[in-house]
Amino acid sequence: MHIFYTLFLLLLCHVGEVYAIELKPMELQLIERQSIERQPAKAYSTLINNTGAVVGNVHYTEASGGVLIEIKAHSLPPGKHGMHFHKVGTCADHTHFKMAKGHIMPTGKPHGYLHPMGPHEGNLPNLIVHADGSAHVELYTTLVSLQKVSGKNSKPPLLDEDGSTLMVHAHTDDHKTQPIGGAGRRIACGVVKPYKK
Repeated sequence: MHIFYTLFLLLLCHVGEVYAIELKPMELQLIERQSIERQPAKAYSTLINNTGAVVGNVHYTEASGGVLIEIKAHSLPPGKHGMHFHKVGTCADHTHFKMAKGHIMPTGKPHGYLHPMGPHEGNLPNLIVHADGSAHVELYTTLVSLQKVSGKNSKPPLLDEDGSTLMVHAHTDDHKTQPIGGAGRRIACGVVKPYKK
């Protein structure tokens, strides 16, 4: 072992031959630094209700194989509320939020985690709101990505050309009834937006 640095051997097999590549500590530090500096994509939503009032904030982080979501909400009706990703990034018509269109579902799978052929990409768990109208939850979905990723394992990106929204519904999603699990009208909406660099 050299007194000034340790040799790290990486064995590569190629046509029956073995090669040794030495990596010095400075090179290893550079690789580690580059890995740390590659920050995951992040986005956010501001949730508004049917009067246009702000009722919460959502933060999204691109994770390994999916998206990590943190929701902080207030002034919502207590109980379980269906929650889905919708395919157009607008909450402009806050009376009904119909301009956000339907769920993100490019594969055409049925709605619901409990449907034998589901779920489709826009599905999410219910949002459980406390008696005081507040909710704070962190959840994870493997059905979408934040940004477009090419390849056979690609998933619909929330930050595509026409954007997307996170929608909260009036009633519980039973995760099997078509087309939206019986979740009812749309009571809160948040456009998914990238953080400015």
